[in-house]
Amino acid sequence: MKKDSQVIFDRNVVEFVTVAAEFCKFLEQAEGMKRTTFVDTSLKILPLLYLKASMMPRCEMMGEEAPENYVTEETYEIVRINLAAIMAEKDDYLDVFVADMKYSDQPITKYISEDLTDIYQDIRDFIFVFSLGLNETMNDALAICQENFAAYWGQKLVNTLRALHEVKYAGPEDGDEPADAGEDGYDNNHMY
Repeated sequence: MKKDSQVIFDRNVVEFVTVAAEFCKFLEQAEGMKRTTFVDTSLKILPLLYLKASMMPRCEMMGEEAPENYVTEETYEIVRINLAAIMAEKDDYLDVFVADMKYSDQPITKYISEDLTDIYQDIRDFIFVFSLGLNETMNDALAICQENFAAYWGQKLVNTLRALHEVKYAGPEDGDEPADAGEDGYDNNHMY
């Protein structure tokens, strides 16, 4: 085992893996969840996911090929459709922090369900490879996940967090349920 692969056993990496696995499990089991429960739980786990991702030690690729992916187009669509059904008319939001914005004077419409599924795809691929237990591929999956966090899903996470905050704390529109209505419905014994 190369010394570089020791980073995969770092406490901060183990904590990120734990939160990342919980995030994936949460999205995979979200079908039929009440929007208030989904939003409340998302507002707790997303900041934790961001924090744990930012605390990991730097990791460099050891192999020459990227590890295999786990999330298929079908899996992606199932998760996205389930999340879109939960968010319903609250799914879309205007985003000014996208690369396309520099070519437009109008905000870009984004979707909470799509953004969360994009984050899920990257993290689920990472968790899949990490669970195989092969040090070099675990290391490379971690390096790719860190690179994608910095370049892609970290910004997407904070943008989505802003949109979810708006859903929870904006006054209810006619026909909406109040932000604090309903029973929690999710196991509060989880770490978030």
